[in-house]
Amino acid sequence: MIAFATGSDPETTPEQRFERLVDLPPSAKLVYKVLESEDAPLTQGQIRDQALLPARTTRDALTKLEDEDLVEEQMYVPDARKRLYEPRSIADPEEMERTA
Repeated sequence: MIAFATGSDPETTPEQRFERLVDLPPSAKLVYKVLESEDAPLTQGQIRDQALLPARTTRDALTKLEDEDLVEEQMYVPDARKRLYEPRSIADPEEMERTA
C-alpha cells in the first residue's frame, strides 16, 4: 500500500501553525503576510506582484507553506491551470499570552 502525505492535518491548531511559520524562511513568511494582508485568495502571479519576488521563489514559498498546512489551495475557476491561495489562521503570540 502506498500512502501520500498531503501536508494538511485537520488536527492542526492555530498555535501549531504559528510555530511552523516561525521556522520557515523569510520568503515564505513574506508570502504568508501578503496573503494575510491582501484580498485573499490570490493567484501565484498576484502574490508575486505584491511580494516583489521572482516566480521560482514564490512557488517555493507556497510549496513550503502548503507542506506546513499554512495555506489553502483552491481551483481558479476562470483558468483551471491556475490556483488560488489563502492563508489559514494562525495564533497571535500576544493573543495567546493574554488568554493564558
